Amino acid sequence: MTFQRQVLFWIGALLLLVLALWIVREVLLPFVVGIVLAYFLNPVADRLERLGVSRMVASLTMVALVLLSFVVLALLFLPILGSQISAFVQGLPSTITRLQSVLTEETRDWLTKIAGDRLPDLSKSLGDIVTEGAKWIVTFLASIWAGGQALFSIVTLLVIAPVIAFYVLYDWHKMIGTVDNWVPRANRETVRELAREMDRAIAGFVRGQAGVGLILGGFYALTLTLAGLNFGFLIGMVAGLISFIPYVGSLTGLLLASVVAIAQFWPEWKWILLIMAIFFSGQFIEGYILQPKLVGESVGLHPVWLMFALFAFGYLFGFVGLLLAVPLAAAMAVLLRFGIKQYMASAFYTGGAPPKTRSKDR
Repeated sequence: MTFQRQVLFWIGALLLLVLALWIVREVLLPFVVGIVLAYFLNPVADRLERLGVSRMVASLTMVALVLLSFVVLALLFLPILGSQISAFVQGLPSTITRLQSVLTEETRDWLTKIAGDRLPDLSKSLGDIVTEGAKWIVTFLASIWAGGQALFSIVTLLVIAPVIAFYVLYDWHKMIGTVDNWVPRANRETVRELAREMDRAIAGFVRGQAGVGLILGGFYALTLTLAGLNFGFLIGMVAGLISFIPYVGSLTGLLLASVVAIAQFWPEWKWILLIMAIFFSGQFIEGYILQPKLVGESVGLHPVWLMFALFAFGYLFGFVGLLLAVPLAAAMAVLLRFGIKQYMASAFYTGGAPPKTRSKDR
């Protein structure tokens, strides 16, 4: 088979896989979560197996510990998050009214100097923007709950995902061996090397970024709560958990916290500046300490590529697409770099001449 036919074959296989995933996207969530969980537990299960523990016992122990940890964390934090979400939704109208008052009435003096006779129109425009923004937030939250079928998804994850994780973890090496046997023998070593590179990229980014998100979420939640910000725990956790999207997590948290701080503390500027300083400090910690230590530069995921993958897969597959976006983006980045390398070494690029090699000194 020529190189061009190989390329067409793998592109066709990829398109068929994407089509199949799109067709069954409504039932993918517990399977994706179970497979992802098994992937990250596999190194620990391998270590236990090397210590003499049977594969079945190791798999069952790891899945049970993860499930127990999730239940404990849910019992500890879900009441706090639930009460803050409820309070946020109920207090949203009063917060909007207060913010609109700050923007149009309590700042009238300096707005008059800037806008002059256009102040009434500016005040009306600001009020309309705030009102429309509030409606959008409420609609967005409602769509997440209704479209995601939150209660059903949570029950499904707690019941089905651990079972899938156990079976996948128990048969992990058998499945990898079976897939390895499917690969054409002539390309087996190349595919294995690409798979190892994908594993390094996915594990390095996801595990590292998960640590970054948890640390940032805890930092933001604690500091905003200590600063006395309304809904500080909720805003901090949301900002930390979506920090895997470059710049989006911090900007979202900063915007939400600033809006709530202005509505709550105005005209006490020192408290508003303190809230902003918390997020700038978090960005410094993330950029200069957490990212270099936990994620590093070897992953090879450009922020623009990552954001495109999140939007594209989220649009195609919804919440499941968001879960798959990062590992698929890492895998596609590895394949793209390999494809470019092959192209640069091909006769099509070099015009039939062999690629130049550096001459060795004799």
